[in-house]
Amino acid sequence: MSERKLMSARRLYGPQTELGVTNFPLRGRTFGDLGAFVRNYARVKLAAARVNHECGVLDVVRRDAIVAACEEIISGAHPDQFPTPLVHGGGGTTTNMNVNEVVAGRASVLAGVEVHPNDHVNASQSTNDSYPTAMSLTVRELIGGPASALRELAGAFERKAEEFAGTRHLGRTCLQDAVALTAGDTHRGHAGAIRRAADGLETAASALREVPIGATAVGTGVGAPDGFGKRVAADLAGLTGLAITAAPDPFDALAHMDPYAAIAAAGSRAAITMAKIAADVRLLSSGPHGGLGDLTIPAVQAGSSIMPAKVNPVIPEYVMQLSYRIRGQALTVDCAVAAGELELNVMEPVVVDALTTLFDDLTAAAQTFARRCVDGLAWDGPHRERNLAGALDHWVERAALDGHENATTQLRSNTADK
Repeated sequence: MSERKLMSARRLYGPQTELGVTNFPLRGRTFGDLGAFVRNYARVKLAAARVNHECGVLDVVRRDAIVAACEEIISGAHPDQFPTPLVHGGGGTTTNMNVNEVVAGRASVLAGVEVHPNDHVNASQSTNDSYPTAMSLTVRELIGGPASALRELAGAFERKAEEFAGTRHLGRTCLQDAVALTAGDTHRGHAGAIRRAADGLETAASALREVPIGATAVGTGVGAPDGFGKRVAADLAGLTGLAITAAPDPFDALAHMDPYAAIAAAGSRAAITMAKIAADVRLLSSGPHGGLGDLTIPAVQAGSSIMPAKVNPVIPEYVMQLSYRIRGQALTVDCAVAAGELELNVMEPVVVDALTTLFDDLTAAAQTFARRCVDGLAWDGPHRERNLAGALDHWVERAALDGHENATTQLRSNTADK
């Protein structure tokens, strides 16, 4: 058996983790299912151990052992040692103790001396500050997925804008005939809206650069050496390559989670924008005989179990449905952020869980929309030319010359003659 398998086979966690598993029957993700969170929590413990040694809190043997154990976890070792449910009561204490126990268990083996989960791994920290610090690092890492997927979708629309730059189609307002525009105009608008949504996600996440490490219990810093938070934040910046600083007001940082509400709102906004565009594509491709029929989208699967040759716009419908769930997750975050009481918001676990689902859904929706629909979209619908004949451009110009009422009378007369 390889060394990694041997290490994984040995149970490293202890009684607090076992209590967490017992007290919170699993309904969804475990902590271990979210690898980014595990890695980032280990980074917090690693940086804290190094600073604790510099401050005289930890001896060199235990520091080195904790650092080595954390490095193993960051590299992906011990993935089965984090069984606690991601969502649980107690403001993240179960998750923090799961990390403390696993790091202590492995570090004790490496050091040949006892490494205690509270006295050594958790030294100068509280769940109050270590959990939201690891949480902020995790959300900043995970948000890259949906932001990148949205930019991919924007790129797909930009390519369609170039491909059909000169293709005219009928514009509509209130679902009634209006004036003509080009498909390039339409798709450039799509690309701009999606790119703006990606920018909004990244801008919202920038507020997480300030982390509350060093705040310990309720923001007081009790039990931590002077300057501990700033030094750990600087170490974390080196470990992650991210811009990270200690929160200037630790009391604010622990009591208020509004940056996460802003991130959830940005995700919801992106989903709403994408769903609106998907619904438009679905409508413009409707038919082929009784609908608008301006464009066609790829026929990715059969549309009916009884009607031959029927094809449905399943990808736009998938995008629309995921947008509903994304908005539901955003509402969960809003409720959790509002539920903070006095000095601490203990609803952080459900915020992590909701944002993880939101990011996963946003990524899937954007990538699938781009790859399975937009890339194969064409303005070759059976009714595009016929519909275009109803454009009101000429009559808008006549109104400018002859007056609105005269142009209206002439248009109605022409329509009646037909």
